[in-house]
Amino acid sequence: MNILKKHPRGLPFLFFTEMWERFGYYLMFGIFFLYMTDTEKGGLSMTNAEAADIFGTFIALVYLTPFVGGLLADKIMGYKNAVTLGGILMGLGYMGLSMKGMGWFYASLSLIIVGNGFFKPNISTLLGYLYNTPQYKEFKDTGYNIFYMGINIGAFICNFFAAYLRNTLGWGAAFMGAGIGMILGLIIFWSGNKNYSFAIQPKKDNEMPVGKVLGIVLVPAFISGFLGWIIPGNIFGSDSTDAFLLGALPVVGYYINLLVKSEKHERQQISAMLAIFGVAIVFWAVFKQNGTALTTWAEKYTNREVPAAIQKPLETFSLSQKMTFNKDSVTLTDHHFRPIKNESGDIQKVIDYPGYFKNIANKSELKDGDQLNLISTELFQSINPFFVIILTPLVVLLFSFLRRRKKEPDTPAKIGWGLFITGLSTIVMIAAVWSGQNGIEKSSALWLVGSYAVITFGELFISPMGLSLVSKLSPPRITAVMMGGWFLSTSLGNKLSGVLASMWDKYEDKSMYFTVNFIACMLAAIALWMLHKWLSKITKEHGA
Repeated sequence: MNILKKHPRGLPFLFFTEMWERFGYYLMFGIFFLYMTDTEKGGLSMTNAEAADIFGTFIALVYLTPFVGGLLADKIMGYKNAVTLGGILMGLGYMGLSMKGMGWFYASLSLIIVGNGFFKPNISTLLGYLYNTPQYKEFKDTGYNIFYMGINIGAFICNFFAAYLRNTLGWGAAFMGAGIGMILGLIIFWSGNKNYSFAIQPKKDNEMPVGKVLGIVLVPAFISGFLGWIIPGNIFGSDSTDAFLLGALPVVGYYINLLVKSEKHERQQISAMLAIFGVAIVFWAVFKQNGTALTTWAEKYTNREVPAAIQKPLETFSLSQKMTFNKDSVTLTDHHFRPIKNESGDIQKVIDYPGYFKNIANKSELKDGDQLNLISTELFQSINPFFVIILTPLVVLLFSFLRRRKKEPDTPAKIGWGLFITGLSTIVMIAAVWSGQNGIEKSSALWLVGSYAVITFGELFISPMGLSLVSKLSPPRITAVMMGGWFLSTSLGNKLSGVLASMWDKYEDKSMYFTVNFIACMLAAIALWMLHKWLSKITKEHGA
């Protein structure tokens, strides 16, 4: 606890608030794709492409609305009220997913999207305010690393609750558990109010009225999005992708206009942040495939048989799934689990063994009625936050060690290294494809563990550093708006991740799928390194 003595007293309250909020979000996130594609236990029976499209659009919109939430908090609501409203809406949204019917489904997703817009940028902005004094300023990067570890403690433990609840009580109970986590987070947030009460009032200035900003941004965004939805055919692959990308253009335009009309002394800061936002899109496009492509790899291409050493504890807590080797009516698929349709376009059903057995090595040794204990797929979602928890102290110590020797990379350099390391994680998945002979046999779960370990190391060089950079570089009058800009880049990357994942079935050679991701990361890293001298100069001038 000695390390916390160097940090503001409000940090632990924001840490645990965010931990429980992320518990709810990542519980929902971990089972969302599985729920949409489930055909046996009350799921929505969607195809992989349909589910990936909805998944990508949802996680994109979740990170687009912080633009509005940050703006309203800056100008009207204040940060405490925005965080509270956002938490309530998200909690209701998670619980609403437990209800049957597509109406409830889309209404609940809408509540989560709007709620996250109020919650996410403003709790991060509050944290930045705690460090805006000479006493704490030098510890801001470390504070965001600690905060980020809290996020991932919630993300780690939630999947065990998700597996237990959905294996024993069903999908609805798991979504209710997410809502309860959000409520706990709000209780903790309010209990620590006195530690950040100085930063909860909206700032008054002579800038463009918020109503006018919303009018010139949101109205065109809705109109553009609607046009994207109704345009005959698809420009970017699906109606939802067309609607999202066209709807995002006015928001992107707002930030460009903010740069053009900014005062000369602020222009360098804003332009530097926009450059960082641009390259970060690539990171999120690759990273957020953990909920789609990597979930598919875990579900269908990974050997999930429970090792004998952990079989009893997994069974005791209902963290494993039973798979019976009995012939039943299942969807006819090829060796990459892609549904095969007849001449009329209908998906065919055949009498065959469940799909998991399609590419296991010991299928010939099984007899009718034999059961396998399989690790629940969502537990693989806990690998990334596990490594965040383990690696965060090591990364903090590494940067502290380099700082004492005056060799610590600046924030733009850290982000550049993060993009390079993220690219290396895709090479691990290419090796996983080769080890399983491109899906003919299941690959070892250790490949997924290794890929998550590498990408997590890269993540720790990017995500908390991005939050810290925005907090340090933003002009005070638009701090939350620029924090919303960071989440806008996340939103665009998230949507791109869904677009990439929807193409999974089109790649006959899955190693080429991951090669595309590798090339994207390397190009983004090269672009950032080319801009590094300019970015470094700006950050040093402004003490970032």
